[in-house]
Amino acid sequence: MTRFTPHITVATVIEKDGRFLFVKEHAEKRIVLNQPAGHLEMDESLIQAAIRETLEETGWDIDISHLIGIYLYTAPGNNVTYQRVCFAGQALQQRDNYTLDQGIIAPVWLSRDELLAERALWRSPMVLRSVDDYLNGSRFSLDLFKS
Repeated sequence: MTRFTPHITVATVIEKDGRFLFVKEHAEKRIVLNQPAGHLEMDESLIQAAIRETLEETGWDIDISHLIGIYLYTAPGNNVTYQRVCFAGQALQQRDNYTLDQGIIAPVWLSRDELLAERALWRSPMVLRSVDDYLNGSRFSLDLFKS
């Protein structure tokens, strides 16, 4: 019997002046666009993971304000299921000369229309879905999270 073990990931939707913070990175043997995102690590909260991953992948310090949604996504390339917890937040400041995670090419700010024009680069359909859910007002209190 095969054991089902979903991977818990976090992502952030950070909007500033009508543009969203994305990451251009090497993944799956190609260059892709994604929200700042990554895996939950031992002994950290989901919010701490989202703040850490955004910093590590973009060099931006952020503040988390809301939960956008909790999603299940099975990647067609490897059949792995990810539980993606997506947060909304604000960009506070970008750290000068911050060393980004291996595989990261650069942080990029794109409008929704610019993101649509880059559809071939999306890491998954979750990239647009997260932005659209945010734009459609999906905001839940962080009080949902209990330790």
